[in-house]
Amino acid sequence: MTMAGHLRIGCAVWAYAGWLGDVYPRGTRAGEYLWHYARRFDTVEGNTTFYALPDAGTVARWAAATPETFRFCCKVSRDVSHAATLDATGAATTRFVERLAPLGVRLGRCFLQLPPGFAPARLAELARWLAHWPTTLPLAVEVRHHGWFADPAGAALDALLAEHGVARVTMDVRPLALGDLPGAEEDLHRARDRKPDVPCVPAALGGAAFVRYIGHPDVPRNAALLDEWAARIAAWCRAGIDVDFFAHCPVERQSPRIAAALAMRLGHPPDRAGAAPLQSRLF
Repeated sequence: MTMAGHLRIGCAVWAYAGWLGDVYPRGTRAGEYLWHYARRFDTVEGNTTFYALPDAGTVARWAAATPETFRFCCKVSRDVSHAATLDATGAATTRFVERLAPLGVRLGRCFLQLPPGFAPARLAELARWLAHWPTTLPLAVEVRHHGWFADPAGAALDALLAEHGVARVTMDVRPLALGDLPGAEEDLHRARDRKPDVPCVPAALGGAAFVRYIGHPDVPRNAALLDEWAARIAAWCRAGIDVDFFAHCPVERQSPRIAAALAMRLGHPPDRAGAAPLQSRLF
């Protein structure tokens, strides 16, 4: 498959002991997880930066463990995204950017996850914050208030993001409605409680798409939705749109299998020069 846009597929974490034998060879030490993860995926959601910024030494170790083609898509810290006034977080925003800057080319599209209470009435506040975000650092914005998923608020948000070359995060929680699974009921119920019940609105703004797919732990049940996503992603890539796709799962052990199932549908991702397809490397 010939694709003009860059496609990167990853998971929401890299340090998960349950992947021993799949993502990491058996016997791998925890400090080596990232090295092995980065040889099987080319991106990761950096959710830890939402809770606390890594120190300089940690950032240096992340860079040393990964090839230049790898991308960390880090979540903007909660000191920014969940502040009482978003556009008053200049110092915290600068601190976030400067702390991660040593990743260099490995720092991919960061994402600002706004809380459910951030309503359309605060659009101007978001606009003022975006005006000070570095134009050289790719960004995506995730909204969770239901008001953003209907016009005119949705159209106004899309216009603002497009004006700044910023992507809009697409959250797909539809797999969570695909039924319970014996042994995973508690995990599924917890995910349904914690994940935002928002419509899946596929968006490709600012020349990019940023997808967070909350997969069902029974991987075959995802088939129809992954077929849908594969067709959409292929069309986006043919149009020159860069795509970051992250596979989540209430049962984290299954996230790499969901990512692999999508990769198999799309063929060999273009950023994996000389590497075997993800599916064959995981199993």
